[in-house]
Amino acid sequence: MNQVNKLIMLLIFIAGIGLGVVLKLLPANGATETKPLAPQPQPLKTSPAGEFRGIALQLHNGKNSHPYERFIDEIARTGANTLSLVVSGHQENGSSTSIFVDLRKTPSDDRIKALIAYAHKQNLRVVLMPIVLLENPREGEWRGKIDPTSWDEWWEDYTAFVIHYAKLAQKSGTEVLVIGSELVSTEKFTKRWRRFIQTLRWLYKGKLCYSANWDHYRPIEWWDDMDIIGMTSYYDLTGGDEPTVDRLLEAWKPIRKEILTWQKTIGRPIMFTEVGWPNQKTCAQFPWDYYRSPDSPDPQAQANCFEAFFRTWINEPSIAGFLVWEWRNDPDQKTGPDDPSYIPTDKPALAVISKYYQMPSPPATESTRTSGFSHFSHTQPATRPAPNSHQRSR
Repeated sequence: MNQVNKLIMLLIFIAGIGLGVVLKLLPANGATETKPLAPQPQPLKTSPAGEFRGIALQLHNGKNSHPYERFIDEIARTGANTLSLVVSGHQENGSSTSIFVDLRKTPSDDRIKALIAYAHKQNLRVVLMPIVLLENPREGEWRGKIDPTSWDEWWEDYTAFVIHYAKLAQKSGTEVLVIGSELVSTEKFTKRWRRFIQTLRWLYKGKLCYSANWDHYRPIEWWDDMDIIGMTSYYDLTGGDEPTVDRLLEAWKPIRKEILTWQKTIGRPIMFTEVGWPNQKTCAQFPWDYYRSPDSPDPQAQANCFEAFFRTWINEPSIAGFLVWEWRNDPDQKTGPDDPSYIPTDKPALAVISKYYQMPSPPATESTRTSGFSHFSHTQPATRPAPNSHQRSR
């Protein structure tokens, strides 16, 4: 055999080996293998209904000396097992494209990590919720109505903002990260949200949640990328009638049916990410509007709202948890029966919250398993008043 033929045979042999390797790497039946772009949501471990029983603490002071630990201690004593830490990014108004963190108002990363560690020592799980606040909202504006002059620039800033806290959440062992809150006008950008979520899953290994407005959870098309469906609970429950417990319970029945019927089509557990009523006579009709009747506190109405809510939801196996809005976050904040804010401290509402939070969780059931828990009618327009940093920030 001459040298040319030997060379041809050698090339055929090498090509055959290469083809064999390629065939072994191909999936069976000629299917095209698709590598996922990012880790996908995992089936959630079985756990009791209402596992996350939490209270929100807004971080509105950047000084290291601010006594957040005192407030965490108070929250732990209520019977809560979860702390929701709310950290703010700011944009000027609804048309702005820039989101910034104001270090006069927002604690440093080291301070937040220390607070998370402190909460864990108090046997509290932690939910970290970065939210967007408008510094100077124009009339009728709130974060659900943002409409930046450049969506590309806004998404770039928002992505950087949340990624920053996703990395912090990962380093600190935070159990749940809320990746957005009530950003109604952004929710139509399904592809952007999916890409954003894929990026977050590479950086953060805990559970991801998005907090939808109570009247806008159905239109979201990317719930299947979430581990937990978050939604607020600011329904008109009375239409102006007296908020007795019986009347409130009746009002919750059709809402409960609607939510649970929809939840079965999504296959994700629900967390009520903001459960709150201001201490005002209008709280059951306008729970989102803490400017409605601040001169008419009604602590019994507030307590009745919590009583009816927890009677409706506490043992429902499709509900992963509740985050009460909100705890006091400053030593000078007014509390007690005359305080018209959401804060339940020194009000009858706190006794109701503690009663239900200290109840034993029901055992996990087959219904719970199919709902997929994490281990650890009445609609209103999506409008909000201007924010008040010491009450329910918008």
